[in-house]
Amino acid sequence: MSKSRQTEAQIITALKQVEAGRTAEDVAREQGVSKHTIYAWKAKYGGMDVSEAEEVKHLRDENFIARPSTPTKSNL
Repeated sequence: MSKSRQTEAQIITALKQVEAGRTAEDVAREQGVSKHTIYAWKAKYGGMDVSEAEEVKHLRDENFIARPSTPTKSNL
């Protein structure tokens, strides 16, 4: 998985600013991302707290590591 430049806390803070009324374009410019990234973050992390977002990231990372990379005869 690619490493994000922003932490979960920064992502949640940016989303809360958008929810508070700032435009996605302004927040995106401040964070150094596109407005489309803000909308993707909203779809992925919308309504979460920082602790919940960190837990989801941790579980996704665990799942990514646990998956076999290529099918072998034993797991077909």
